[in-house]
Amino acid sequence: MAATTNTTTTPVDSVSADELTAKAVHKRYEGLVTVRTKAIKGKGAWYWAHLEPMLVHNTDTGLPKAVKLRCSLCDAVFSASNPSRTGSEHLKRGTCPNFNSLVKPISPSPTSTVATATATQSNRKRSSSSVTVTATGGVLVGSGSGCSYQVTPLAIVDPSRFCGELAYSPSPGAVVTASGGSFAPQHQQHLVLSGGKEDFGALAMLEDSVRKLKTPKTSPGPTLSKSQIECAVDFLADWIYECCGSVSFSSLEHPKFRAFLNQVGLPPVSRRELAGSRLDVKYEEVKAESEARIRDAMFFQVASDGWKVENFASGEQSLVNLSVNLPNGTSLYRKAVFLSGYVPSKYAEEVLWETVTGICGNAVRQCAGIVADKFKAKALRNLENQHHWMVNLSCQFQGFNSLIKDFSKELPLFRTVTENALRLANFINNTSQIRSSFQKYQLQECGSAGLLRVPLRDHESLNFGPVYTMIEDILNSSRALQLILLDESYKMVSLEDPVAREVEEMIRDMGFWNDIEAMRSLVKLIKEMAQGIETERPLVGQCLPLWDDLRTKVKEWCSKFHIAEGPVEKVIERRFKKNYHPAWAAAYILDPLYLIKDTSGKYLPPFKCLTLEQEKDVDKLITRLVSREEAHIALMELMKWRTEGLDPVYAQAVQIKERDPVTGKMKFANPKSSRLVWETYLTEFKSLGKVAVRLIFLHATSCGFKCSWPLLRWMGAHGHSRVGMDRAQRLIFIAAHSKLERRDFSSDEEKDAELFALANGEDDVLNEVLVETSSM
Repeated sequence: MAATTNTTTTPVDSVSADELTAKAVHKRYEGLVTVRTKAIKGKGAWYWAHLEPMLVHNTDTGLPKAVKLRCSLCDAVFSASNPSRTGSEHLKRGTCPNFNSLVKPISPSPTSTVATATATQSNRKRSSSSVTVTATGGVLVGSGSGCSYQVTPLAIVDPSRFCGELAYSPSPGAVVTASGGSFAPQHQQHLVLSGGKEDFGALAMLEDSVRKLKTPKTSPGPTLSKSQIECAVDFLADWIYECCGSVSFSSLEHPKFRAFLNQVGLPPVSRRELAGSRLDVKYEEVKAESEARIRDAMFFQVASDGWKVENFASGEQSLVNLSVNLPNGTSLYRKAVFLSGYVPSKYAEEVLWETVTGICGNAVRQCAGIVADKFKAKALRNLENQHHWMVNLSCQFQGFNSLIKDFSKELPLFRTVTENALRLANFINNTSQIRSSFQKYQLQECGSAGLLRVPLRDHESLNFGPVYTMIEDILNSSRALQLILLDESYKMVSLEDPVAREVEEMIRDMGFWNDIEAMRSLVKLIKEMAQGIETERPLVGQCLPLWDDLRTKVKEWCSKFHIAEGPVEKVIERRFKKNYHPAWAAAYILDPLYLIKDTSGKYLPPFKCLTLEQEKDVDKLITRLVSREEAHIALMELMKWRTEGLDPVYAQAVQIKERDPVTGKMKFANPKSSRLVWETYLTEFKSLGKVAVRLIFLHATSCGFKCSWPLLRWMGAHGHSRVGMDRAQRLIFIAAHSKLERRDFSSDEEKDAELFALANGEDDVLNEVLVETSSM
C-alpha cells in the first residue's frame, strides 16, 4: 500500500539548510542503528556484526553531515549508501585482512573441481555444436563453421565425497573421446554415449574408480581422536534433543548428512543409539541436576500451562507442561501430561496435586502455590481451600488474551465492524469482475494479490483470531479498495447490484475506516501487553500495576477514537475480577520494589493505591498464611511495616533500575534483592517476613516451554504407543530443561516466522528512512 507523506513548508530563516541536512543524516543514522540492533539479535543480515554506523560531523558547524560504515575488524570506513554491497565486497571477497582469519576450516578442501563445458554459438544465428570430452580430461568443442578449441579439462571426482549426483550440463550431441588408460588405444576414437548428458557424471566416477584402484590412498577427510569424535557426537545429540522433534532422528541417515559427517571426519551416527541408550543417559543426567536444584530450595511454585485443547488430525490432543519455579528465579521442567478430548476440573486437580507430592513427598508445605492457565474457579480454588498455606493464581497472559474475546462478544464496536467487514470481504471475493480489478490494484499498491481472508461463520464466536486477520487484510488493502471505486468494472456492477452500492458507500465513509482502525488498535494494544507478559514473566506483585497500566492505555484509546469509556471499562472490570486474587494486593504491599517515598523521606508501602476491599484482602491473606498463634503478631508487624517502611538506603538499592540492552526499557537491576532484604535485613518482622518471602517470588504467568508442532502432530498420530510416548516424555524433558535454562520462551516456529517476515524488513526500514530524509 502506497504510503503518503505530508510535507510542511518551513521558513528559510528559521531552519537553515545545514540543519535540515543534519536532521536527515541523523534520521538515516538512527535507521541503520535500528537495523544493526535487530541483526545482532539474529533478525537481519550477517554482515552487521562487523559493520558499525558512525556519524561524520562538519568541523565548522559541528552538525552531522554524513553517515559512514566502519569495519570493526580493520577500522576501514565506507559509504553507508549500500550496506549489503559493502558487506559482500569488503568481507566476503577478501578485502578485509582480518575477516577470513575469524573462521578456519577443519581441513583444506580437495583441489579438484568439475569444469562445465559450454558450446559456442554465433552472434548472428544459431549453429549446431558438439562437445568432445577425452577420458584424460581434454574437452574439445566444435561448431558448425568447423573451428574448434580446447576448454578447461574435466577434473577427477573423488567418490568418497560424491553424493550421488553431478551437475553437468553439456550441449546436445556430446561426443566423448576415450584415450589412454584402460579405456581405449592411444589414438583418439569418437564414441557416442547412449545415455546422453547423464553419462558424463558416471564416466567421471568410473575413471576415478579405476584410478583409485591403481593408486589407493586414504580419505581426504581430517583424522580426529576418539575423544574429539565423542565430544562432537555429544554436541550433535544435544542439538537434536533440544530441537524436540523439529529435527527427526531419521534425518541422521540422509545421504547428504552422512556425506557431511564424512567430510568433517566423523563416523555415521546411529539413530537407534541417539533415540535409545544415549537419550536415556542424557535424561538421567538432566533429571538428577533438576532434582538437586529443587532439594536446595526452601519452597517452590508449580506452573501448569497447556490445558486448552488443540485439534489434530487424529482427534483432540493437548500437551500440558508442568514446571517448577524456585525463589532464586530459576524455572525447572517437571513433566508433560498428554491429554485427549475434554478434561474435567477434578482430573486437573488430581494431576496438579500428584505433581506437588511427586516433588516434595509428604513435605507439602514446601509448595507455596500453583499458577495455571485454566481451572481457577474450581481446581485451583479447591486446592487452596484444602491447603491454607497455598496461593493459587490464574495466568495473566491468558487473562489478557481472554479480554480480547470479551470485547468481541460485548463491545458494540466489535460487532458492527465485524459485520461490515464480512459484508465487504464477501462481496469482493465472490464478485469475479470486482475481484479481478481489486487484485490488479492490490498488486499495484501492495506488491502482491490475493483474496481477503474471511473467517468461517461457525468459528467466529469461538476464536477472534480469523476476524482480526480479516480486519488487517482490509486495512492493508485500503488503497486498493479506494481505487476499485474508480474502475469502470465497478461502476458497471453498481448500476445493477444494490450490494455494490452499499459497499461503495461503506468504503467512502470515513466513519467505517475510523471504526475499523479503532478496533485493530485496541486489539493490537492488548496483544502487545500480553506478549510483554509472556516475555518478561512478571511476578505476582506486578499484577495490579499491569492492570492499572492497561486502564490508562485504554482511556487514551477511547479519547483518540472518540469511543465512550463506560462500556469499555465495564468489560475490563469484569475480566479483572475474574482474574483477581488477594495475593496481588498483598505482594504489592510487601514487595520493596513498589515502596513509595513520602514527604518525610520514608519509603512506605503503597496502601494509598489500594481500594478498601483490597486492604481487607491483605489482612485476610496474611492471617491465612500463618498459624493461628502468629496471626495477631503478623498483623501488628504489618502495621509497623505500614508506618515505618524500609530504610531509605536499602529501598533505593532495591529499586535501582538499568536499561535492558535488548528491549531498551528500564528494568529493576536486581529483582531478587526484594526477597533478600526480607531474609537478611528485615529480620525483626519474623511472622510477616515468612509470608513475604513465600509470596513475592510467585510468578503471575504459567508461560514456559513450547513444544514443537512436529512432535505434537506425532503424538496425535501415535499416542497409543507406550514406548513411543515414554521416549517423547524424555525428549521433551531434555529440551524444556535446556530452554528454561537459557530463558528462551519462544518456539522454533515463531523464530522461523520472524525470520521470514523480516526477510525484507531491513530493506524496508532503510527505504523508509531514505524516503523520509529525501522529503525533508
